[in-house]
Amino acid sequence: MKEQQDRSPRGDKDGGGPRRMGRRRGCAFCADDAPPIDYKDPQSLRYFVSERGKIVPRRISGCCAKHQRSVQLAVKHSRNIALLPFTSND
Repeated sequence: MKEQQDRSPRGDKDGGGPRRMGRRRGCAFCADDAPPIDYKDPQSLRYFVSERGKIVPRRISGCCAKHQRSVQLAVKHSRNIALLPFTSND
């Protein structure tokens, strides 16, 4: 009979590619000299919105949960007063 091989759910033997072993960067807004999150400043909020118009998730933006919620509300307020678009023009 065939021997059973240890495989990950994706079918790889070793469970995927190389792992990144680095320090996670901290939240940009938790620093002492960080700028406040302001819905009236669309230029600073554009970093947190993808080109398709979606709000960038925490794991991509690097914000902590508290500040990600603030960014989310700021983006939504900014969209409602037409400083940021809801979608792209594609």
